Formats: sequence, C-alpha cells, structure tokens
Amino acid sequence: MSDLQVEWLEQTLGGDETAFANIVETYQRPVYNLCYRMLGDAVEAEDAAQETFWRAYQALDRYDPKRPFPTWLLSIAAHYCIDQQRKRRIPILSMDLLPEEDAPDSAPNPERVVSELEETSQMRRLLSRLGPQDRAAVILRYWYEFSEEEIARTLSLTVSAVKSRLHRARKELAQNWRETQVKNALPERRKNESPAI
Repeated sequence: MSDLQVEWLEQTLGGDETAFANIVETYQRPVYNLCYRMLGDAVEAEDAAQETFWRAYQALDRYDPKRPFPTWLLSIAAHYCIDQQRKRRIPILSMDLLPEEDAPDSAPNPERVVSELEETSQMRRLLSRLGPQDRAAVILRYWYEFSEEEIARTLSLTVSAVKSRLHRARKELAQNWRETQVKNALPERRKNESPAI
C-alpha cells in the first residue's frame, strides 16, 4: 500500500469522503472482478462491490494497519459473496473470467481466440460446481495470488483447512476437466470415423 493510500485512509477516518472515493477508484476493479467471478452475474457483482465498499467504509475504524488493505477489502467482498451464494442456493451458471485491463492483443488469432473462449467457458462451468468457500479459496489463490495464510484470514478458516479445501478443489477440478475432455472428444471421434461398408 502506497504512502498516498495510507494518507487516504487517515483522511477518510477524519471524515473526508473524497479520500474514500480515491480508495474506491483504486480498488474498484479488483473488488468487482472478485465479486463477478464468485457470483457470475454482472449486475449482482456491481451490487456486491458497492456493498463491499459500504461495509469497508463503516468498518474502517476497525481496520488493522498491520494487515494489507487489499486483503482486508477483498475479504469483505468474499464473505459478502459467499453469503449471497448461500442465500440463493442455486448453481452458478455464468462465471466469465474478465480479461486483464493491461493485456494488449497485438495480433488477433481467430483459432486461439475460439480455443481460449472454449477453455474459459469450460473453466467457468467447472468452478460453478464447487461450493462457495472452495470456489472463493481457488479464486483468491489463483486469480489474486493470496497466500494460504491470507486465504485463511479472509475466509475465517485455519491454514490446514485452506490447504485441504484447495487440494480437494484442485482434485475435483482436474477430474471434472478430464471428464469434460473425454465427453467432448467422443462426438469428434464419431464424426471422423468412416461408416462401415
């Protein structure tokens, strides 16, 4: 966290709403992306991001400066999204992975684009099969590069529980990925086989 961001936090605690607006602007994209990946709906993710910042603003006096601010903020978002998923108790059907904002595409390659879209769609479906806390652990670990300790603090779990959840989720994702690949290969193989005469 930069010195400027520390200053914004101090100013916000002093009642400066403009300083908090700067914090929102700085962290809006990562918070929205986390909410979108967990909830799978753009409108719900936007609402969740707004709720995250509102809750952070209300709890800012309880923020521990020894803890990284982005971790604290994303933990608020993750908990809110987990609660929302539990409330609706229906499977997530959409979980598009947003492109990184600074990733230029120098030479479009239609085959690569189609392949990436298919893989993204498959990964979205596979992630939607995981339980809310397992999904949150996977997203925080592999999209936000949180350490196991940070995930444990964020999700209010022990480090060993996080390791167990990540191991189980990776195993489940790998098994489901293999099954999907086999299932997708069967129609292609049948198409390529010549009929017997």
